[in-house]
Amino acid sequence: MKYTLKSESIAAYNDCAAYSFPRYTSQLINLACQNAQGTRPKVVGQMSELYPRFADTAEEISIENWRKWYTDQYPDAIDKATERILSQIQNLKEAISLIDTDMVRQWVEDLVINKTFNGMYIQKAILASLADRLSLPYRLATPEEEALGIDGYVGDTPYSVKPVTYKTMSRLSETIDVKMIYYEKAKSGLKISTVEET
Repeated sequence: MKYTLKSESIAAYNDCAAYSFPRYTSQLINLACQNAQGTRPKVVGQMSELYPRFADTAEEISIENWRKWYTDQYPDAIDKATERILSQIQNLKEAISLIDTDMVRQWVEDLVINKTFNGMYIQKAILASLADRLSLPYRLATPEEEALGIDGYVGDTPYSVKPVTYKTMSRLSETIDVKMIYYEKAKSGLKISTVEET
């Protein structure tokens, strides 16, 4: 037998009253919590460790006993988390008051035009950044040079710019006889490595 047990049902079976939040408020509180890191282990403890400790020592497992055990262990944690999150909520309120039609349009244009372009066309940015680091000029490849696997030049040196996953792909039919620049997408941008650095 296979079936799905919904979160509301788990709460009901566990005799745990669920809070009801007005529309959008839970999403905003969750965003504020993430920004404030309000429920990180350093603030509220590591739940995956705390709950098993409670379960091992409790005479009876119930929501009331869990609440008492937890608040005995961390008497100020919920208040501290609440203060951190509430401070971030205030920041969100101030930010929301700044949002107007022009800002939303700029945000959409930035996402659709700029971020798409920068995400898809990164060879130029990578070559320019390497040129800056080496204090040399750069240029993009001509169509004829591109046919040879060259994406551009830094100084007089031809380079091919490829994702780091290119190293593990079987490219038997493609041999690129130029220096390589590999990139890997990271949360804050790109990690770049040239052949000399690998």
